[in-house]
Amino acid sequence: MEQKIIFTNHVGESIDDIVGQLGSPAVFVLCDVNTQSFVLPVLQAQSGTVAAAKIISTRAGDASKDIEALASLWKSLSDLGATRQSVLINIGGGVVTDLGGFGAATFKRGMHFINVPTTLLGAVDAAVGGKTSVNFNGLKNEIGVFANADAVIISTCFFNTLPQQQLLSGYAEMIKHALLQSKDMLDRLLAYSVVYPLFDSEALLGLLEESVAVKQNIVAQDLTEKGLRRALNLGHTAGHAIEAMALKYQSPVPHGYAVAWGLVVCLVLSHMELGFPSETLHKIAAYVLENYGAHSITCKEYPELISLMRHDKKNPSPDSISFTLLKDIGQPVCGCVVSEEKIEAALDIYRDLMHI
Repeated sequence: MEQKIIFTNHVGESIDDIVGQLGSPAVFVLCDVNTQSFVLPVLQAQSGTVAAAKIISTRAGDASKDIEALASLWKSLSDLGATRQSVLINIGGGVVTDLGGFGAATFKRGMHFINVPTTLLGAVDAAVGGKTSVNFNGLKNEIGVFANADAVIISTCFFNTLPQQQLLSGYAEMIKHALLQSKDMLDRLLAYSVVYPLFDSEALLGLLEESVAVKQNIVAQDLTEKGLRRALNLGHTAGHAIEAMALKYQSPVPHGYAVAWGLVVCLVLSHMELGFPSETLHKIAAYVLENYGAHSITCKEYPELISLMRHDKKNPSPDSISFTLLKDIGQPVCGCVVSEEKIEAALDIYRDLMHI
């Protein structure tokens, strides 16, 4: 079933409409401590549904997306009397929609849920596509299920309060989608400024809808990631490894920043393996360096990064590392197994491009 996605700045009205259609007898809202302070009061004023809902709060930050938080959510739903006919509205970034989606999909074998992403990253990535998960054993998104929300409500009206870092984090996923789609889409994204003071929420909403459509089209053809959906892993094999290593050493980096750095590694490998155009590689590397800076990697860290890459869920076996690569913009090739020697060579070139 194709996921219902609504693009609107009348969020409260849309929530009321969807919950009314579901006919749910009880409504619960999951938010983290940040969205509880800054977003929840706005939606409570806009929506009678949210105003009357029972509120469940969780910790903020990716480090808190764990089994403990999941168990706490299940307990709250149980103690508050939730049933399979109830609806859980997840209001927040990717941590909240991942955690809330997983919790709702597994509580009493599945209850209704609606995602209301309040970050650009959540809107373009985590809230859309039916993936739900928690981190486990030091690994990103290690435990989870595929489960579509009954609806995803996407708006830019909450983005004006986001730090520049969070806007850039989400924008990296949009650049990934453009690399999978077309040169025209990529050029439009690279020409738009997502940072202050040039941020234009209405223009961004149009770019965001175009970007989400790329993911939605892929997911509609392959929900459970048996083939084409692996294209969305572009930049993530290396990016997740960078993110996991940073988290391990208690120096967490935003997911989108890790994806941006992972995209550079991926495009280097694409050039080495498939002849991806050098000019485009250098253009993306320069954009990433200018906007995301450089994540320092030393040669001594290569073995640990490669070990983390081996834990990627899309690898065909524990002995091989698989990447989604590009022949050119809009021409992804999934399941490219790459040797450790070539990965190390790509990391060397990444360091040169990032002036490390």
